[in-house]
Amino acid sequence: MPEQKQSSGSLLTVIVALVANALVALAKSAAAAFTGSAAMVAEAAHSWADTGNEVFLLFAERAGSRERDETHPRGYGRATYVWSLVAAFGLFAAGSVVSVWHGLTELTGEGEDPDHLINYVVLGVAFVLEGVSLLQATRQVVGEARTWGMRPLKFVDRTSDSTLRAVFMEDSAAIAGLLLAAAGIGLHELTGNAVFDALGSIAVGVLLGFVAIFLMRRNMDYLLGQEISPELEERILATLKQRPEINRVSYLHVEYVGPHRFFIVAAVDLTGDDRETELAIRLRGLEAELEQEEMIEDAVLTLAVLSEPTL
Repeated sequence: MPEQKQSSGSLLTVIVALVANALVALAKSAAAAFTGSAAMVAEAAHSWADTGNEVFLLFAERAGSRERDETHPRGYGRATYVWSLVAAFGLFAAGSVVSVWHGLTELTGEGEDPDHLINYVVLGVAFVLEGVSLLQATRQVVGEARTWGMRPLKFVDRTSDSTLRAVFMEDSAAIAGLLLAAAGIGLHELTGNAVFDALGSIAVGVLLGFVAIFLMRRNMDYLLGQEISPELEERILATLKQRPEINRVSYLHVEYVGPHRFFIVAAVDLTGDDRETELAIRLRGLEAELEQEEMIEDAVLTLAVLSEPTL
């Protein structure tokens, strides 16, 4: 089949990110409370937002993996995008808005002279923990991108696995945020001007806002009906044509119903010259066989018209 389901890999990636973010959030919060650094407050808000997001992503993985039933004949895969959308909005509200607002208030304040050593130590530890989480996400991204013959960043944008995209983007933003915070704190130390610390907080907030909006947009695309790529459509078409019962295919519609899950509608010409009742039985049997494929949630087949061109 055209994609290999990676739910277990995505789940491990989310769990690693959750543990790393929780530890980092505690350390940053302690440093922010002790030093009063605006950039460190922003980083603490960032990590707590990421921690909450990972919890939402765990809900997304669990909700989206439920088996289909009578009320949801095409499964619950789209629930993954709903929970991922909630997580992205949480990143925007709890991370971006808080960081920008705090930075703006600190711009007009008197500012404090924080213990820079404590901040640097916490940022260094955070860099290691966030790096471990990003490494796990990157390994999965690179592996799946290689399978598709795509560049990793292009794969991140186009993959239907919303949890993997969220973890990779949030971990990448976490590393960039640490560098921005360190720059703000460092300039504060060098110049004695607390404005740089506040600007570090604002920069972290803007970065989180960009990532959050990107993630919200991609989840909305899949909820509204993301068009599949021509390469993916060709590979699904090839899968149908490889079936010995199918002589040709004249129509194919494929849509996402969840991460790596598809609903397909196809018009096919079956081999042989069976009567109408026998053809109906064969079509239903072929649909059932296709739905046994890991990636196909639901399949609907109809007979091709002779005058219709072959795909």
